[in-house]
Parts: sequence; structure tokens; C-alpha cells
Amino acid sequence: MNGHADPLSFDIVARIAERAPDLRGAERKVAALILDDIVSASRASIGALAEKAEVSVASVTRFAKAVGCEDVRELKLRLAQAAGVGQRFLTRDADAVPDSLAARIFEEVQATLAQNQGALAAAPIAQAADALAAASMIYVFGMGGGSTALADEMRFRLVRLGRPVASYQDGLLQRMVASTLSREHVVVALSVTGQTPEIVESCALAKQYGARVIALTAPASPLGALADWLIPVIAIETDFIYKPSSSRYAMMMALDLLVTELAVKQADHSRELLRRMKHALDSHRGGGERQPLGD
Repeated sequence: MNGHADPLSFDIVARIAERAPDLRGAERKVAALILDDIVSASRASIGALAEKAEVSVASVTRFAKAVGCEDVRELKLRLAQAAGVGQRFLTRDADAVPDSLAARIFEEVQATLAQNQGALAAAPIAQAADALAAASMIYVFGMGGGSTALADEMRFRLVRLGRPVASYQDGLLQRMVASTLSREHVVVALSVTGQTPEIVESCALAKQYGARVIALTAPASPLGALADWLIPVIAIETDFIYKPSSSRYAMMMALDLLVTELAVKQADHSRELLRRMKHALDSHRGGGERQPLGD
């Protein structure tokens, strides 16, 4: 799709996230810089963008064309429009406690999910789900405050669908496991930044032995660059530092989308496994038809 043919329609943030893994190294640095702070990038001059990304001015120009813009001026205009869409979520005084914490948290979560929805629409979800369905064993790697818990969440969800899976959150164990893998194995790597050295190195090691990698991570990141299937996660952080990162919700949405795609692909098998699980739970704890499957 060419940016000149649809001057108003395409979402520049989703476009950058979609194309970042295929860009050249210097252009990927520009993508990472922009996705890290869309508002600042929209206001910076081409020289300032180049200096901050540690690339040439020509690389910034090539990047603009690579994501479908006529020139850097159009790129900055689209970035300003993208920043404006979410600006109402970011305008409160960063140092003041808002009148309603619930409203503030809800707005930031809502903004994060909306921003990630466009990027996920273009992600290779179906292909990644096929890989999960075909794997003889799935290994989920996650580290840090959010990805550690979500690695276990991914394991719980895949077990419900009858897939063989294990999760590892210790960097040394990840490295050990990676060295035992082969072509029939798949690693699912969770990292909001895609910069954590232990996960990047373990995934590179797993690929060296033939395993394939599904990464739920930042598009223009070292982990995203080595993934066989990149499921983008765009973190949007505000100046309100007192609450946990809303990037957890973006990661959860990507995780839910991937696992649900797998469940639908094997619909008959999934339905029977979920029926068995509901029967086993209800016979133990009681419960109605619409009670959640698991507590």
C-alpha cells in the first residue's frame, strides 16, 4: 500500500510497527526512536531525529519513504496527528494525583489497547498459531515484572488447548533450555522492550539449533529482528509514574489474540477439551453455565 494513494486513512504508528522488522539497520533505529516517544518525534526536526537515533539525515528520509510517506514533512504531520488522537489521555499534571485514579488508569489502558489494535491487525497471528499447533513442544520465555507473570499466563492458556508447553523466567534456565532445542520446537518470547539481553541471547541460541521463535515484543527491537513471527507490542508510557505500566494490557491483548487464533483453528478439539475442563471444575466446586472457566 502506498501512502500517496491514501493521504488520510492509514495509521502511521501501526504502519511503522508493521514494517520495522524489514527495515535496514539505520532505518530501524529511527523506527525505535519514534515508537518510543511519538509526541517528541512529531516535534523534532529532521536533524534532531537523525542525531538522537545516531543515523544520517538521509536515513531519516529513507525511513519516511519506507513507511509510505512522500517525505519527512508528511511523516511528521502523520506523527502529530497520531499523537493528537491520544493527547487527551496525557494532558493532566504529571505531578498531581488525579481526581479519579480509576478514570486515569482506565483511560491509559484504553489508549494503549487502541494504539496496539492497528499494529496487531497486520501481525502474522495465523502463521504463528500454525507454528504452535505443529510444535512438538512449546517453551515460553519471560523476564521482569510483567513478562514473568504473562509467561505463566501463556502456559496456562496453551495447556487448556492441549498443547505441550513449559514456561521459564530465569535467564540461565532459558539459556540451558535453548541449547537443547531443535526444529520441531517453538519458543514464545515475551518482552515489552525486546532489549533484555538474556532473552535475546537465549532466542538466538534456540534459533541456532533450529527452533523457531514467536516474539511478542517491540517491533524495532533486537528480539523483534530475530523473530520468525513478530507479534508487535507498542508500549505507551505517560508521565504519571505511580501506576504500573499499561504495556501489560498490550501484551495480554497480543497473547489473547494469538491463543484464541489457535483455539479457533482446532475448534473441534478445543471445544472438547474446554468441555471436559468445565465438567471437571463444576463437579468439584459447583457453578452455573456462564461461570468463568477457571478462577
